[in-house]
Amino acid sequence: MERAEKSRAKCRVFAKVNLSLNISGVRGGYHLIDSVVASVDVCDEVSAVPRQDGLVNVYMRGMGSESIPLERNNAVRAGELFVNALGTCGADIEIRKNIPMGAGLGGSSADAAGVLNALARLYGVEKEELYPLADACGSDTRYMLTGGFARLTGRGERVQQLPSPRTFPMLLLVPEGTVSAGACYGEYDRSPDPLRADSARLAAALARGDFAGVCANVYNALGAPACALCEGTAEALAFARSLSPAACAVTGSGSAVFALFESEELCLWAREKCRGRKGLRAQVVHTVRASAR
Repeated sequence: MERAEKSRAKCRVFAKVNLSLNISGVRGGYHLIDSVVASVDVCDEVSAVPRQDGLVNVYMRGMGSESIPLERNNAVRAGELFVNALGTCGADIEIRKNIPMGAGLGGSSADAAGVLNALARLYGVEKEELYPLADACGSDTRYMLTGGFARLTGRGERVQQLPSPRTFPMLLLVPEGTVSAGACYGEYDRSPDPLRADSARLAAALARGDFAGVCANVYNALGAPACALCEGTAEALAFARSLSPAACAVTGSGSAVFALFESEELCLWAREKCRGRKGLRAQVVHTVRASAR
């Protein structure tokens, strides 16, 4: 077995929002998507300490993550895949969660990517070796390895990094309810949405730093299904629209909603309007660029 190069490895992994999300078909039982995504500065923190044996222990902290069963924990799966595929020793891993669960912010994939990145640093593994492991952990885990602005196609495993000369503030609204991704896709299948976002135009607008062009192409085909499944999501989206943002949408399969405004000051104003609303957490977040790892 390979000896760890460092006594401890730490990394942060960021939440994502779907600026656009189209459903383009089904293949092998999985939905195919075309989505422009952006990382935002809400992150989980991963810390890994090497073991002398091959065990992977994952300790979750925060956001109710302590109750995730081990057999359903994507971070555990990522760690075990890494050790089995690369023949390293195991690790004791702690994850401090700040990304809300069941909100469409990519928290499960983020934790899997964070574990892979932390173990790669711990054992001196190149990033390219992580790609097949990430793909085995979930459709957008490969994207989460680096984050930033990107266009995801296929099941989400095809990642095209996108340039952007600027970042964007936005208001993130997280209701109390959660949405099952599987149930949301099932709801979509029962009532497909004929409307589509233009992800190519959105990507081009990002490259120009064109805020209006970005906002004109914000759309999520899973928004209506998420609202049908979660009353809190429907209320959050309606409230976001009442604030007259430049654009707003559900992210992923819900339950969270984001709203884009033209300035930081307008985001802060919108957050103040949310004060006192029961069952709705509001915070101002900012997009962040891709990381080296």
